[in-house]
Amino acid sequence: MPRRPYFELIEPTVEEVPVVVEVPHAGVDVPPELAAALVAPVRALARDADLLVDELYADAPSLGATFLASRISRYVVDLNRAEDDVDAAVVAGDPRPARAHARGLVWRTTTDDEPALERPLTREQYRARVETIWRPYHDALRALLDRKIARFGYVVLLCAHSMPSIGRDGHADEGIVRADVVPGSRGRTSAHASVIDAVDWVARTRGLRVEHDRPYRGGYSTTRYGRPALRCHAIQIELARRLYLDEAALVRDAAGFQKTRELCREFVAKLAALSPARLRGG
Repeated sequence: MPRRPYFELIEPTVEEVPVVVEVPHAGVDVPPELAAALVAPVRALARDADLLVDELYADAPSLGATFLASRISRYVVDLNRAEDDVDAAVVAGDPRPARAHARGLVWRTTTDDEPALERPLTREQYRARVETIWRPYHDALRALLDRKIARFGYVVLLCAHSMPSIGRDGHADEGIVRADVVPGSRGRTSAHASVIDAVDWVARTRGLRVEHDRPYRGGYSTTRYGRPALRCHAIQIELARRLYLDEAALVRDAAGFQKTRELCREFVAKLAALSPARLRGG
């Protein structure tokens, strides 16, 4: 049986628009050759994924956007991290400055502080994950962004995520009920104001509570690709999982899922309809 691709790329099914939707954390797949190194419980695998976010944005191609979604668990490779984001205890003998960060590009522990990795990786094992999973994904994403800029003069990257509805133990907002929608734009620096305001407007008109950059300001993709001066605008959108998911049972709430899918569809449509003159100018 052929290997399932590490990520899925779906081109527009109607006239193309200058929007890319990327979903780096919805996947739960673990390649068989890497499964032996993973000791995280199956429930943790799902609990730490952005479950169903790829389905929430499944309408993006029918709106003209290009859709890129990882199928790999973030325990294997966290695609919203830099390739050199290495926990000192994950890669044996890594020559880079060591830092204690249990959830870098390869996770050492789950968010519940259970072990995720059986033993440290060799440098060769770590590099293999970068070269076979991380790099092809980001090469594909970079190529999509460059293509849109060449065609339209600019591009908007929507980094699609979800978050636990209440801050978990060890987080800065532990025990606090989070907003419904958290747009992350690195302090309004990763995208033109019209992009950020459009996301805000769509959420608020649906009666949702919005809080910018708290607790998430935008991860690697937002930081790396969000360069308004270079006509690449990136915004991370975190959705509280209570909107569409029974977080205890880890199953979709049918009514909430449909409403949230309509919300995500409107995010994409609104970003596609923004004035090109502003976004081409940086």
